[in-house]
Amino acid sequence: MNAQKTALELPAIKKFKSGKVRDIFEVGDELLIVASDRISAFDVIMDDPIPDKGKILTAISLFWFDHIADIVKNHLISADVDQFPEQLKQYRDQLEGRSMLVTRADVVPIECVVRGYLAGSGWREYQQSRTVCGHSLPEGLQQADKLPEPIFTPATKAESGHDENISVDRMKNLIGSELADKMIDASKNIYTKCSEYATLRGLILADTKFEFGTVDGELILIDEVLTPDSSRFWPVESYKPGSSPPSYDKQFLRDYLDGLDWPKSPPPPPLPEEIINKTREKYVEAYKKLTGKTFASG
Repeated sequence: MNAQKTALELPAIKKFKSGKVRDIFEVGDELLIVASDRISAFDVIMDDPIPDKGKILTAISLFWFDHIADIVKNHLISADVDQFPEQLKQYRDQLEGRSMLVTRADVVPIECVVRGYLAGSGWREYQQSRTVCGHSLPEGLQQADKLPEPIFTPATKAESGHDENISVDRMKNLIGSELADKMIDASKNIYTKCSEYATLRGLILADTKFEFGTVDGELILIDEVLTPDSSRFWPVESYKPGSSPPSYDKQFLRDYLDGLDWPKSPPPPPLPEEIINKTREKYVEAYKKLTGKTFASG
């Protein structure tokens, strides 16, 4: 196994959990989230990392946290290693640019998905029933069409495998109507503001997902936000309804893997250098388009 694929370990710092991309550590009453360069497709973590991916995802999240601070609070304490607790500074090389010290929250086990366009699983469902997660939609929509208005489609969070789409009514039964309404309002408001901003930067925010937690009963935004890993961004200049637009996410990698004789189960196939480099370019370009800054590796 490629050592790059394995989870990060920080000796003397207690590991909280590892996900497909992130490793999370306990630091007193706070958490340290470290974004790796791991990449997964079809729920399989590739052996080959995408250089700088974790740094790009972190930088994009930090940009958006600042942009939407007026809508909802978030869990960020600091992304500056110099401001981290003393015991973390010895790991500067592993943490610089790819880590966030955050407030520990009680995680609400719901993925908050907002869809502004008909794509992915939403398009597949629409073709069968003219609905998306309980929302009735007009006849005659094409793939990638803009929806009459953004729709909120929650899902249950799965520790492994795919999340399960659920109705808003079921969401309210699971977590209570008051909390659900706050999450729905925050999700839609974030999507609307950031979709308008993205359009000004030449990108269409087709859909995205958010995660929330509570701290002393107050709702806060957690995890990453509006990155190519959690959102579907399309370039405005090549957008055309009726087909699947090119996107700044893992679709490039998935398309490559789709062309292989691979059963979409471990072990993953090795990734050619060209695929690794082009996937990295997608993330770098998304960062530049969204922030207006050039990503500096290192």
